[in-house]
Amino acid sequence: MGLDITWIDFTMLILASYRLTHLIVFDKITEFIRKPFLTTKKISPTETKKVPKSTFGYLLTCYWCTGVWSAIFLGLTCLWIPDIAKYIIFILAIAGGQAILESFVGVNIKRTALYAEETEEMK
Repeated sequence: MGLDITWIDFTMLILASYRLTHLIVFDKITEFIRKPFLTTKKISPTETKKVPKSTFGYLLTCYWCTGVWSAIFLGLTCLWIPDIAKYIIFILAIAGGQAILESFVGVNIKRTALYAEETEEMK
């Protein structure tokens, strides 16, 4: 049993899985999904942290765990309903590629601004 998948399809699945995982684990828009499974823990007199209440909460906040479930979901969707999956994967892949580029560019822009500020202070 072999999968007839091109390298571009595979790359798109990787990018889509990356973006879906990030969306579930980190993004504000999906906080309502995570919220029922998290509790607030006091870690110092002035600082609190959101921690999982259960195994399911852990699975929603663990990047590695959610990545596996995202890959399974997208892979099976691609196999079972490819006509719908191609649109979902296409959109998530574009967003995933953009997120990776933005992370790289954003970090470098901030670093450049920091260097310029430090150089200005040294004068």
